[in-house]
Amino acid sequence: MAGIRLSPEDSELSSQQSRGAVSELISDDDRSVAADSWSIKSDYGSTLDDDQRQTDAAEALSAGNFRAPSDYSSDKEEADAEEAVQSMLGLQCYWDAAYADELANFHEHGHAGEVWFGADVVEVIVTWTKRLCFSISQGRLPNHVDDIKSERVEEGDKYLSTWGVLDIGTGNGLLLQELAKQGFSDLTGTDYSEGAIQLARSLADRNGFPNISFLVDDVLETKLERQFQLVMDKGTLDAIGLHPDGPVKKMMYWDSVSRLVASGGILVVTSCNSTKDELMQEVESFNQRRIGVSQDPETPKDQEAGRDPPFRFLSHVRSYPTFMFGGSEGSRVATVAFLRN
Repeated sequence: MAGIRLSPEDSELSSQQSRGAVSELISDDDRSVAADSWSIKSDYGSTLDDDQRQTDAAEALSAGNFRAPSDYSSDKEEADAEEAVQSMLGLQCYWDAAYADELANFHEHGHAGEVWFGADVVEVIVTWTKRLCFSISQGRLPNHVDDIKSERVEEGDKYLSTWGVLDIGTGNGLLLQELAKQGFSDLTGTDYSEGAIQLARSLADRNGFPNISFLVDDVLETKLERQFQLVMDKGTLDAIGLHPDGPVKKMMYWDSVSRLVASGGILVVTSCNSTKDELMQEVESFNQRRIGVSQDPETPKDQEAGRDPPFRFLSHVRSYPTFMFGGSEGSRVATVAFLRN
């Protein structure tokens, strides 16, 4: 669409309207999707008091990262504003503010908050993951997890109770509650947002899951020293990609996650921004990078085991609804499992 010339008065009015539109976008609709927090390092960390964090978040959400409109209004400006709003989803100040709202709603009304990706998708994730873990406990690496009979999986609760499970970017912790219902009992959730962890603990206590452990931790600079047989990521990698330094942050993510998944363990990633093939390509790129480092002549001998690819594709959910676009079939959500070598 061609640009439209505005008079000085109209230009000022347009500026005010633009700021108002952006405020509406990020104050209600976009905050409502804050069901899971994202493990990304912010400019502040977790040492600021609540008032300072809320002040910083309010400033960032209101206008701080949006450029002033020029004398021309166009579709490109609207696209730039939308892109700026999306980039906010990669910043800790956004999620600290969002979880402050969710925590207040919980205390005032008992609301659990949003279920990111929706309850139906979460149900698919947990039942599929249980089947996958049961099969591996039996010494099998299935190609089609959906083909495992339900009655056989129900017999596997005694095996699943020994699996150490980590949910990175746990948000309100509801995913871990659903996994607990499936028979997992050694459950840990981490999130870099203190508000998210407070909410997750409160919900777990209220709903009868006091044994789930919740910790404030940034997956990109994790302080966790243990490894887990099952690591879950529901949307965390998506948000990392929305950070202004997304490509670098993603490299940090894969380095960190590879240390958290135990040998022979599983990483299950659920994404609405990447397809199965794109997630597989990310893992392949990480594998090649790690192999390249291990083949450096100066690599210590005790690290020679790292010459094998860290991850390999294991399986993916096939039961999500699909649609056709541009001659290709796809789904709005992808859940992919990778085995740690």
